[in-house]
Amino acid sequence: MKKFKNSDLVIPISILVHLVVINGILGLLTPETYFVKYNILYYNFTWLLIAYSVDYYPTNRKEGFFTHIDKTIKLYLVFGLAYFALFGFTGLSYSSLKFQLLVYTLICLCITWYRVIFFWLRNKYRKVGGNSASVVVIGRDSTLKKMRKVFDDPSLGYRYKGYFDDKTSNSPTYLGKVIDCFLYVLENDVDEIYCAASKLNQKELKNLINFADNNLVRVKIIPDNKDVFSRAMSIESYLNIPIVNLRKVPLDTEYSRISKRIVDIIISSLVILGVLSWLSVVLYVLVKLESPGPLYFKQKRHGLKRRTFWCYKFRSMTMSKDADTKMATKQDARLTRLGKFMRRTSIDELPQFFNVFMGHMSVVGPRPHMELHTMEYEVSIDKYLVRHFVKPGITGLAQIKGYRGEIMKKADIENRTRFDIFYVEKWTLWFDIEIILKTAFNVFKGEEKAY
Repeated sequence: MKKFKNSDLVIPISILVHLVVINGILGLLTPETYFVKYNILYYNFTWLLIAYSVDYYPTNRKEGFFTHIDKTIKLYLVFGLAYFALFGFTGLSYSSLKFQLLVYTLICLCITWYRVIFFWLRNKYRKVGGNSASVVVIGRDSTLKKMRKVFDDPSLGYRYKGYFDDKTSNSPTYLGKVIDCFLYVLENDVDEIYCAASKLNQKELKNLINFADNNLVRVKIIPDNKDVFSRAMSIESYLNIPIVNLRKVPLDTEYSRISKRIVDIIISSLVILGVLSWLSVVLYVLVKLESPGPLYFKQKRHGLKRRTFWCYKFRSMTMSKDADTKMATKQDARLTRLGKFMRRTSIDELPQFFNVFMGHMSVVGPRPHMELHTMEYEVSIDKYLVRHFVKPGITGLAQIKGYRGEIMKKADIENRTRFDIFYVEKWTLWFDIEIILKTAFNVFKGEEKAY
């Protein structure tokens, strides 16, 4: 019987370290509120309960620091609410709200640093052979080459032994026919068997599963994917029937939508009250002095699920009949002198924070296109409409990568769509913050296609 080699102490040690951090900081810095009645029990119980609720501790071999960073943010936010709610529940007085905020921030920083150090040490340990899992593959198909990229990553800790297949091969990783795998697994202390479902029939699969269960070996089935799987897929269970969802979007979850919406409301409110409230008055005078027409330019564009909405901008061009059909170009004759400045500094986009506040747009997301262009690209650009699984944004991943403004060749819209789809599939709040910061940097630095 082989020994079970997974690191069972990782989660208990992490929980212990986190509780030591929380209790140590609170005991040292806030003894007047920490050593009161049942407060100690409350702090520890709420942390464990919230961590369990967000599924914070269970980890898999492929998890890294940023893999489930949304769970970390959720844990900090909810525990923070519980931390400060205690003062309201008990009527406890404290010296300073600012000081309590600093104390809680220190707790979060210490726990985050532990997480950084943990993953750094784990990766180092795995690269020298520690915390490893020996694996073999049964059945060679098109997925084996892709799986090797995972197995050969030293930071993940896999030790790939080779594969079994009834079709013989001269490959150095070929270990023999399928029937030979049973003895090999027992003699070489294999931890995990990856099996290509297309290579075995039902009886052979059952025999393999029974053998693995009786010898403490994990079996993982690689479904016959017909090359249709994507990075956005997920597995869902319908009465124990596994169903592959090929297009799972992070913003499908209610928590993600609400958290993104809260950030949108906060940022748009600050911009509307702090900037647009006075800038609109100034620009109204300047725009009127240079050319007749309204301050705001509005245009129908497609948003979430291809719904049409009015997108607002400060008017940067003279009034024309082709405003809804012709994209702005370099040295565009329609641009006013003030308009050139506004477009170069992206000031013309600021009214879209009204769209964000009203819920038509988000601060970050795929840029919305005019209706005519959407109808053109949805038939000429593969997967173009995937962008519309989320709200459009004032800025986006494609924009900070240089794909903004005029589309001069097909590759421009293809690359823009590729980055937009990546954003849709990999969204996190941290990703949004990173894009916002990069956008602000680009505005001050200046961009070649900002015209």
